[in-house]
Amino acid sequence: MTHQPLQTLTENRVGFITLNRPDRLNALTEEMLLLGIETLKGFATDPSIGAIVITGAGRAFCAGGDVAVMETGAEFGPAGTPVEAQIEILRTWHEFPRLLHSIPKPTIAVINGVAVGGGLGIALSCDLRIASDKAKFGTAYAKVGYDGDFGTTWQMTRLLGEAKAKELFFLPDIISAEEALRIGMVNRLYPHGQLIAESTKIAERIGAGPSISYRYMKENVAHASTVGFAESLDREAETHIRCSQTEDHIEGVNAFLEKREPVFKGV
Repeated sequence: MTHQPLQTLTENRVGFITLNRPDRLNALTEEMLLLGIETLKGFATDPSIGAIVITGAGRAFCAGGDVAVMETGAEFGPAGTPVEAQIEILRTWHEFPRLLHSIPKPTIAVINGVAVGGGLGIALSCDLRIASDKAKFGTAYAKVGYDGDFGTTWQMTRLLGEAKAKELFFLPDIISAEEALRIGMVNRLYPHGQLIAESTKIAERIGAGPSISYRYMKENVAHASTVGFAESLDREAETHIRCSQTEDHIEGVNAFLEKREPVFKGV
C-alpha cells in the first residue's frame, strides 16, 4: 500500500494517519487531503478511538504545497480554473486542519522532520505537537510569494503572539526543533530514534483516558480564547457538572480511593 498518499492504522485506541509521499517530502495533494478529511470524520465518530496521531513517512512531516505543481499553474485546479472556483477548492482542503483543531478528540502531530508552509499549518492545528530533535519548521510562504494557508495565520498568532507570528511570516527562515520548543511551537522534543516510541506512549495514554472529559477540555480551551472570564466560568459550570454524571467520573473516583489505575470507557 506504499502507493497510497495517506495511510491509516488503528491500534490501542489510537488512530494513526501517515502522510505518504516521502519522495516529495509528503507535499500535499488533493487526493491526500480528501482522504485525510474522510479519515478524520470517521475517527471522530469511532468509539474505539480515543486519540489521533498524524505524522509523515520518510524524512519529512510535510513540506506543504508541491512547488513542482505550483510551477504548472494547476495547484488549485486545471489551468484556466476561475479564481472563485480556486478559492472554493482551497476552502475544501482547509477542512483538514479545521477538523484536526475541532473534532472532539485529542489530535497529536508527531513531527519527524521538516514541517513548512501548509505542513506547518497542519501541525499547528493539532492539540499537541511532539517533535524529533531533527525536525525543522518554517512558514516558507514569502519565498514563493504567498501569504499563508492551512490555518497558519490563526494558529501562530494564538500560539506565539502577533509579533512572533509576523516575524516568522516576514522572515521565513527555517528554525530548529530546539527553537520551536523554546518559543512554544511544540510541546515536547525527543531524540529522533525515540520519537515514535515516546509519542506512541503519550497517544496511548490519552487514548485510554476519559474521552468525554477530554472533549470538554478541548472545547473549553478553544472557547476560552474567544470569550471573557465570566463566560468561561459559566461554561465550566455546565461541562463540569456534565462530566460528574459520567461513568468515567465514578470510575475515576473509585480508582483513586482504591489506589488503582482507572479503566475508563468513554461513557
